[in-house]
Amino acid sequence: MPEQDEKPPRRTAANWVLAGLIGLFGLVVFAATVRSGRADSALLFVALPVLLAAGLALTPGRTAHGRVFVVTTIVLLLAAVALHEGAVCVVLAAPLVYAVAHGTTALIRALHNASRAYSFLAVPLLLLPGLEGSGVAPRLAPEQSVEVVRVVALPVDRVAERLAAGPRPAPVRSVPLRVLGVPTPDQVSGDGLAVGDRWMFGYHGSAHGPGGHLLAEVETAAPGHVGFRFVEDTSITARWLGWRHADLRWRAVDAGHTEVRITVDYRRGLDPSWYFGPLQQFLVGEGVRHLLDMMVPR
Repeated sequence: MPEQDEKPPRRTAANWVLAGLIGLFGLVVFAATVRSGRADSALLFVALPVLLAAGLALTPGRTAHGRVFVVTTIVLLLAAVALHEGAVCVVLAAPLVYAVAHGTTALIRALHNASRAYSFLAVPLLLLPGLEGSGVAPRLAPEQSVEVVRVVALPVDRVAERLAAGPRPAPVRSVPLRVLGVPTPDQVSGDGLAVGDRWMFGYHGSAHGPGGHLLAEVETAAPGHVGFRFVEDTSITARWLGWRHADLRWRAVDAGHTEVRITVDYRRGLDPSWYFGPLQQFLVGEGVRHLLDMMVPR
């Protein structure tokens, strides 16, 4: 029979039951979020993902890959609901989850068609790259570093004055940070470049608890150079990485321009390294550029 004459898969009772369970889960989480005073977040982080997940539950897949896509997407959406404003974790991990799910499906189908006896050997083979950091395999290069350099149209003495005044809240210019909803400080206090001076970066809270803060202290100071250590980190970003040390340097390029260089060392909290290493490197770099906006605006 020609392919265009094939009837589309029909919804079954299982599809309706699954959609109903998803809706019930969403209703409970939505009510809890609204009662906590976060009605705006409830619409964005609960209602929208639940509606999408329920819609997918009522959409039977035509092929094996279609069914895998539907199930994987539903799981990711419900995970985003559970994590609420930590849904950025789901967004960052989604490409990896889809790749593993569809890669496993494709390999199992290929081996199944070739030899039924060896079809399920594909699963442990595909899991091997993801064992890093699980306790079975060691972590690879979790210590990472980001360096950002900017030349500003100010004489070096004016730049030193601005840096000594401490960071101040600034609009997030980075498109990736805005699109992914990566948390950025919205409350900043502290100033000074002398040893012992402290800067505090506060993050807004959510329905699941306070956003926390990051406290940095000047550890070393010299003309054109300041080193910071991080003495306390209760921020939401501690889920993904641990801040180690920051190095801030500035020097005159000419009478009207100054080069500002900041290097941040951190410990990656997500594995595997081949996926999350470059991803966190990029996002931390965008975050450091935002930090420069808070200290020496463009």
